[in-house]
Amino acid sequence: MAKHPEPGRVKTRLAAAVGADRACALYRAFILDLAERLDTLSYPVSWAYWPPTAPFGSLLSGARVVPQRGRDLGERMAAAIADELAAGGAPVLIVGADVPHVPATAFHDAAQALAQDANIVLGPASDGGYYLIGLRAPAHDLFVDIAWGTAGVFRATHDRATALGLRTHVLPTTFDVDDADGLDALRALIVRGDVTLPRTARLLTASAS
Repeated sequence: MAKHPEPGRVKTRLAAAVGADRACALYRAFILDLAERLDTLSYPVSWAYWPPTAPFGSLLSGARVVPQRGRDLGERMAAAIADELAAGGAPVLIVGADVPHVPATAFHDAAQALAQDANIVLGPASDGGYYLIGLRAPAHDLFVDIAWGTAGVFRATHDRATALGLRTHVLPTTFDVDDADGLDALRALIVRGDVTLPRTARLLTASAS
């Protein structure tokens, strides 16, 4: 799931710290670096983008891109999952482009859990949301009446899954790059060599020089 990179319309909290143009450039780098990392995995990848009229496909030559549909983030995620499942892909894992550092082990562990006894996999984010959700069957009610963008998203979704009788597997926690603190944490991962994000690293190096 990704937004088309346009200044003032993406990473607004990060933009408050680094400026709209720089936040947009970083988000574009996140998308391209994440795409490169995903291409090394043994999973088919689809990019669901917003807004539907954006020329998102021009960013990722040869990638499968589909417009998101729905009135809010919950509807758009539910629709993206349902469409992929209907196309024959099971299970389906969703991540956002603001976690370009998500480890390959997260996808592997999520796929394994869903192939065994889990109905849903959640990767909690340190801000109270989640960076990954995986399902092996549609579960529209998981995405209804959730206060998106708040610190209670993960807990509300986990509780909803329990109420629906779904078996939940929880992945290790990581962070979204939503603000200056998240950007600092990402920079530290890159410096340590824990993740390779060449375009993002070049932007961060340029800002430090």
